[in-house]
Amino acid sequence: MSDIFPFKIETPDSVIEDLKTRLNLTRWPDEETPDDWSQGIPLNYMKEIQQYWLNDYDWKSRERLLNQWDSFKTEIDGLGIHFIHVKSPVESARPLVMTHGWPGSIVEFQKVIGPLTDPQAHGGAASDAFHLVCPTLPGFGYSDKPVEPGWNIEKIATAWNTLMVKLGYDAYYAQGGDWGSVVTAAIAVQNLGNCQGIHMNMPIAPPDPDTMDDLTEQEQDALAAGKFYQDHDSGYSKQQSTRPQTLGYGLADSPIGQAAWIIEKFYQWMDCDGHPENIVSRDELLDNVMMYWLPGAGASSARIYWESFGSSSLGGEPITLPVGCSIFPKEIFKTSERWARKRFTNLVHFDVLDKGGHFAAFEQPETFVEQLRTCFRKMDDAAD
Repeated sequence: MSDIFPFKIETPDSVIEDLKTRLNLTRWPDEETPDDWSQGIPLNYMKEIQQYWLNDYDWKSRERLLNQWDSFKTEIDGLGIHFIHVKSPVESARPLVMTHGWPGSIVEFQKVIGPLTDPQAHGGAASDAFHLVCPTLPGFGYSDKPVEPGWNIEKIATAWNTLMVKLGYDAYYAQGGDWGSVVTAAIAVQNLGNCQGIHMNMPIAPPDPDTMDDLTEQEQDALAAGKFYQDHDSGYSKQQSTRPQTLGYGLADSPIGQAAWIIEKFYQWMDCDGHPENIVSRDELLDNVMMYWLPGAGASSARIYWESFGSSSLGGEPITLPVGCSIFPKEIFKTSERWARKRFTNLVHFDVLDKGGHFAAFEQPETFVEQLRTCFRKMDDAAD
């Protein structure tokens, strides 16, 4: 434990002054031609974001909110990894490592940390408690940026196992969404003997060819969602998986460019009835953007695509550990229970929800917490 150090986000005033200077000097593109979001995030909305960011958003108060949880850094495989570690007041709580994705961050988990770690204060039972570890992916937020290739999903999964053991958790559960779900799956594929089971809110389990002549309504919806993504929604992914460095110059230089690159995905992937602020606040959206802007993580976060596309954890290798899946209706990639059973041979929890999207903990925290409690209860019961 001697190489684990307390960490707080501390932003010099000069950095905020630089941000405001850049916001004031924004060079705007011309307005989109259709009256919707089909060409991307609308000009008028980004001008609202700029004015709010300049004049109303108070990063120092938001920083205090993020610093309320115990946060640390430690070195794993030569890289400094930032993580939140909140121990439950319930000594017998289950250890849980929970991983974000892109374009998310630890900001997504603010509403669920309390209920997961202290369930008795949030309508749950002591047996629902977790000791919670929320690491920041390499190249994201306040984790260090890799300086050479190699930090792919498999290496991150091994690092997370190392982190949990280093923290004294020889047996733990894992959870994730987006890239976090892929990291979580990779932990289970590696099965190094410490992880006891996983839960994912974007499980990757490909369509089963044997079902193509007899698709359920849910499976037809999953295929349609996948086609929409490929046809209309995956340009960011192609860029980040092929030329993240080229993209990085614009993201590092323009806060409005960085914000637009991120917030458009929150609009597209949240169950938000046509506007991101219908489901999360403007402050919360900007909190997440700041996790990319302040550390200059535009290029380094994009490299996870370059490093990891082609990974077997993206949908191939079978998983024998206990698995739980929660399928939210506005998720990008969806699966069905029978497709999931093809990959996850010990599927103990599968639930299809009626509200929520890609950023489940951010959008529907109560549902998200209940899904985790239910899933890991089943795994505990099966282990007894």
